[in-house]
Amino acid sequence: MYNRNQVRSVKVKDVVIGGNNNVVIQSMSNIKTSNVEEVVQQILRLEEIGCEIIRVSVLDTDDANAISKIKEKIHIPLVADIHFDYKLALLAIDNGVDKIRINPGNIGKEENIKKVVDACKEKHVPIRIGVNSGSLEKDIKDRYGISAKAMIESAKRHIEILEKYDFFDIVLSLKSSNFEICKQAYIMASEMFNYPLHIGVTEPGPLIPGIIKSTLGLSELLDKGIGSTIRISLSNDPIDEIKVAKQLLLAKGLITMPSLTSCPTCGRTQINLIKYVDEIENYLYKVNKNIKVAIMGCVVNGPGEASDADIGIAGGNGVAVLFKKGQIVRQIKEEDIVDELIKEIESM
Repeated sequence: MYNRNQVRSVKVKDVVIGGNNNVVIQSMSNIKTSNVEEVVQQILRLEEIGCEIIRVSVLDTDDANAISKIKEKIHIPLVADIHFDYKLALLAIDNGVDKIRINPGNIGKEENIKKVVDACKEKHVPIRIGVNSGSLEKDIKDRYGISAKAMIESAKRHIEILEKYDFFDIVLSLKSSNFEICKQAYIMASEMFNYPLHIGVTEPGPLIPGIIKSTLGLSELLDKGIGSTIRISLSNDPIDEIKVAKQLLLAKGLITMPSLTSCPTCGRTQINLIKYVDEIENYLYKVNKNIKVAIMGCVVNGPGEASDADIGIAGGNGVAVLFKKGQIVRQIKEEDIVDELIKEIESM
């Protein structure tokens, strides 16, 4: 079986992808990169809940020049997403970008490719080759159609270009909106290439269908040991991409973080449970503890059904009981639920 821990390791600033490292969680800013302050504020929010690498689009020179300003104010590695224009790649590298996402075969003459490779070598900037089923080379698509085989052939072509110039700091992605094609491409890639794989399903849609498509497509890959870094692409706030990625990795036992269990509510519920669940869930993304938290709507589902929780509450009429490992500790007012839970969690 393929093992993500046996692939090459690629260093992106101070984050290592591949080798004997955890799966790295990524997202992408959805704000015009030259709008520096907005981008910075979004990235800082993403950092706070566990984003480890962030990508930005580089559409023009203003975007490329904004990279140095953004990097002054953030703490995680910054990736520049570039298509076709090698000069933008060079400008992004000059501005201190930590990694670039580019397809070498799409940026023109070989001398231009070499310029980008040489600049990446000099500054120790890795390259992610991003193969997408929607933008395959015409000759490959004519021969293989839109298929996993076509994506692999495209990846081989791009990899060979970089290896020709002795460049091996490569991360590879093979994305498709068809998660079956996507899955098969990654499985084939894991058997052929010794580079870390960035896994994701592209253009899966808005929040709910996007989560379903992504988790269906990526769950099996993670089970097979495939994937050194992950992005859950959603037509939604990038914050949700990080949340879904973390929950998927938690469910697969690939990261350590708090887990939250809560009941679905019913007519017995006499507190504003959904509000408290949302508040505690958002808080727990910022907590680095291996604990289980429960928020239950009534005493019927309370300490008993959540007896394995390290800490939890069960609601009543305007009040709740706080319990630990199934044992009631004390009663608290409804308005104090969130504050009291947070206080208890921080003391654990």
